[in-house]
Amino acid sequence: MANILNSLSKVQKGDVVLSVRDIKKTFIEGGQPLHILRGGGFDLHRGEIIALVGPSGSGKSTLLQCVGLLDRPTSGSILVTGTPVQKMDDEMRTMMRRRKIGFVYQRHNLLSDFTALENVMLPMMANGVDEHDAATRAMKLLRAASVAHRASHLPGEMSGGEQQRTAVARALANTPEILLADEPTGSLDPAHAASVFDLLLDLARKNKMAMLFVTHDMNLAARADKKISIRDGIVQ
Repeated sequence: MANILNSLSKVQKGDVVLSVRDIKKTFIEGGQPLHILRGGGFDLHRGEIIALVGPSGSGKSTLLQCVGLLDRPTSGSILVTGTPVQKMDDEMRTMMRRRKIGFVYQRHNLLSDFTALENVMLPMMANGVDEHDAATRAMKLLRAASVAHRASHLPGEMSGGEQQRTAVARALANTPEILLADEPTGSLDPAHAASVFDLLLDLARKNKMAMLFVTHDMNLAARADKKISIRDGIVQ
């Protein structure tokens, strides 16, 4: 199984790293179907930054959960770096997610009993990186995120902006090809929000990562290479 993932060819700059087609997601509530996603799709290329916009409740977070392999669509196809994922079992999906995808959520979701350094180290150690190498890379990422001075601090000892910057560093721990961000600045005040979003864009562009981010802020969306939206359940 691991050999299959190791054999996946690395995509080149400009290649499609995420392809979504005719994606549908239906939930059952009170015995009745609730159609959140009703079709449509998009391509995300290496080095490209796309903003996902749409009204509250339109299915933006649901779409992100599906393309991030945290949930399964009811139907449709998703290809991650050219590999179809819809028929993968949970173990394969977890391995693909760890190696190819980084996440930044609206809330930092840091583990409260671990320091900033340890929070960034953990994804690497889960992928088999030894503790020393994980610590070295984690410190480099914390420096890039301007929170190296908080390396030994617990999340509760940090400001909201520092927590979110640490979460950005954690998302980059395994050098993902795809960065997914769900309202990454939604819980921050305007000054910290601007700083964190600048960091995200800067690191994504410097590392030539593809990024798909959800936002209600049209000023942030305008800084993306392009926008996609969900209207009446259709991704377009």
